[in-house]
Amino acid sequence: MRHGKKVNHLGRKTAHRKAMLANMACSLIEHKRINTTVAKAKALKVFLEPIITKSKAANNQSVDKGTHNRRIVFKYLRDKYAVTELFSTVADKVADRPGGYTRIIKLGNRLGDNADMAMIELVDYNETYDAGKKKKSSTRRRKKSAIPKVDN
Repeated sequence: MRHGKKVNHLGRKTAHRKAMLANMACSLIEHKRINTTVAKAKALKVFLEPIITKSKAANNQSVDKGTHNRRIVFKYLRDKYAVTELFSTVADKVADRPGGYTRIIKLGNRLGDNADMAMIELVDYNETYDAGKKKKSSTRRRKKSAIPKVDN
């Protein structure tokens, strides 16, 4: 029975799983989308979303809290370039989003072993889905009619 077991172990020991998720999170932050299996993508989403929330909160708080959050995130990611990218560009891009920073798109099965594949991406970096949204225009003006008025 699986009562109370909420972590997908992904067939790995704890240290291997944490290292793999940290590497995948750094790759996702750097490239904005990666291809992986569905199970790993779901585990990565659970791993990464609280980290992005920490980085977002650090930009709105004082210097002491920002440094503390940066150190906490560095404990999980262990890559200072990914942490810098996360706190500078990604946190600014998702500042107004209340959650749901990643999207999982299923791709089908892998040829070699028939594993379910998925693409996980950061939501605000996909121009395809953002193109469908209309941007607000400040004013709407009508064109003047092409037929000139004749004064009598």
